[in-house]
Amino acid sequence: MTSQRQRVASGSPYEDRFGFCRAVRCGQRVIVAGTAPIWPDGACDPDPRVQTRRCLEIIVAALREAGAEPADVVRTRIFITDASDADAVGAAHGEVFGEARPAATMVVVAGLLDPRWKVEIEAEAVVD
Repeated sequence: MTSQRQRVASGSPYEDRFGFCRAVRCGQRVIVAGTAPIWPDGACDPDPRVQTRRCLEIIVAALREAGAEPADVVRTRIFITDASDADAVGAAHGEVFGEARPAATMVVVAGLLDPRWKVEIEAEAVVD
């Protein structure tokens, strides 16, 4: 039921335009939508590790607003546009999720919505 859903917004300009929210909590599950490396002013650092840290900063804030922590994350999906960025992206992912060790997938894609983006990340948590 939709009344049991907690929605979390992040202020992304795409949320209203595309009809989604950053995260949804249904019962014990928290699902965080694909999260891009956007700063509040619309800027995007070109460094893939910095971009990953920004994605994860947004994800962690959404998790916390929904009552979850990084330790509750059981799955991440990481989309990158250049395979040579995998180590930098993976290292930043490990900084946040190294203890939780969620099931994770990293996929190289042809491109993301904004050509400046080198990474986009989804996450799913289960809260006890």
